[in-house]
Amino acid sequence: MRKNNSIVLPGQTIGIIGGGQLGRMMAIAAKYMGYRVNVLDPTVDCPAAQVADHQIIAPYEDMNAIQQLTALSDVVTYEFENVDLQAAAYIEKEGKLPQGAFALEITQNREKEKKLIKAADLPVPEFAIVNSGAECEEILRDFPLPAVIKTCRGGYDGKGQLKIDARSDIATAVQFAQDHSHCIVEEWITFDKEVSVIFTRAQSGEITFFPVAENEHKDHVLFKTMVPASINELLEKEAFRAVEKLAEHMKIVGTFAVELFVKGDRIYLNEMAPRPHNSGHYTIEACNVSQFTQHIRAICGLPLMEVNLLEPAVMINVLGEDLESVLQAMAKNTSGFVHLYGKAEAKTKRKMGHITFIGATMDKVNKHIQTFEEAKQ
Repeated sequence: MRKNNSIVLPGQTIGIIGGGQLGRMMAIAAKYMGYRVNVLDPTVDCPAAQVADHQIIAPYEDMNAIQQLTALSDVVTYEFENVDLQAAAYIEKEGKLPQGAFALEITQNREKEKKLIKAADLPVPEFAIVNSGAECEEILRDFPLPAVIKTCRGGYDGKGQLKIDARSDIATAVQFAQDHSHCIVEEWITFDKEVSVIFTRAQSGEITFFPVAENEHKDHVLFKTMVPASINELLEKEAFRAVEKLAEHMKIVGTFAVELFVKGDRIYLNEMAPRPHNSGHYTIEACNVSQFTQHIRAICGLPLMEVNLLEPAVMINVLGEDLESVLQAMAKNTSGFVHLYGKAEAKTKRKMGHITFIGATMDKVNKHIQTFEEAKQ
């Protein structure tokens, strides 16, 4: 049995649970370095499988498939946080999951996530846990509004949550809690901007940070990420300090993302993801090392590379409804680095790819974006 902290060198095999775009970009980074890649995903010809050496086609919670992936791989990682905890514990026991199961356990459950942040004495919006409609009604009698109620498990891109603007919305929130049982009611922060801090922590405890990214959403889906973020140096240092404290508290291994709200001169930790993140895709072209390459180095026990921002950047997501116009622009324009994920069907609001624009200044980046947008007409 291999220990979780031993070195895996190119030529050996990395197993990835999940075959979506994050798995695909992990696999591409690994292949560039010379690793072989196995992917476990229930969808035939999924995005990651298109660039991997082998795919195991099975549900993520299929323990026979998990055992097969573990046996065929020298180290295992994952592209999403909802990995079956029994499966994660098995892989960790086999000595092939350097990231461990703990980060998954925490990030799968908003209650555990918020309580851990609070236990680490880090700034977080006020919250309360409710397990029924009656408990929700009781809590909202004194809870300041506006607020938001979310399911404690699942939910992404605005799904699984409901904003409570006024007392007239309480009945709807109570029904939401009744329908979903285990929920969290959170203080609504009227923030100035949302930023994300993406870092990579090695098995040795070494940690490197990517530049703070500023995020803009449309309809609860990340629309674009701008780097560097428009925050002052003091806020940047505070964000790095808070996230490093969290990383040490959780003993993170690999690339990890934390979303934060900025309000005036204060920050609040919002959500976290134990894996590379959509808001870190800009690192592929804009940094000397990407979030994916740094992740592969961390899980394989290699020393981390120093991170440098080469040029300012803007990353824009390509959704299903954007795909045709993006393809038309590619045929007549050279602006931007277009990444398409190889998904079989373009659906509205489905992330089909992203485009990263870089330039010596943000003005030049915006000119590249304008040129690309004009080519889409």
